[in-house]
Amino acid sequence: MAHCRTPEEKKKLITRLKRLEGQMRGLQKMIDADAECIDILRQINSASGALHGVWLEVLSAHMKGCISNALAHKDTKLVDELIEHLKKVS
Repeated sequence: MAHCRTPEEKKKLITRLKRLEGQMRGLQKMIDADAECIDILRQINSASGALHGVWLEVLSAHMKGCISNALAHKDTKLVDELIEHLKKVS
């Protein structure tokens, strides 16, 4: 199945994920350097929020593209898949 994102959206997601990768490396360095716990917690919170933002972007594109397409063709399989996924993350 084709993915419901444009090349520009894909590039933005990759950029955000690379930034997250940098945050993870930063966390590793902070722990290795025995940084203050509160500073590590703040960095974890920041990274967690950034990852959640990526999740929301992918979810939004999925709903606007893939699911809209499927519903236009009277196919509810993707809706059922999304519902099952959302049950696991909520």
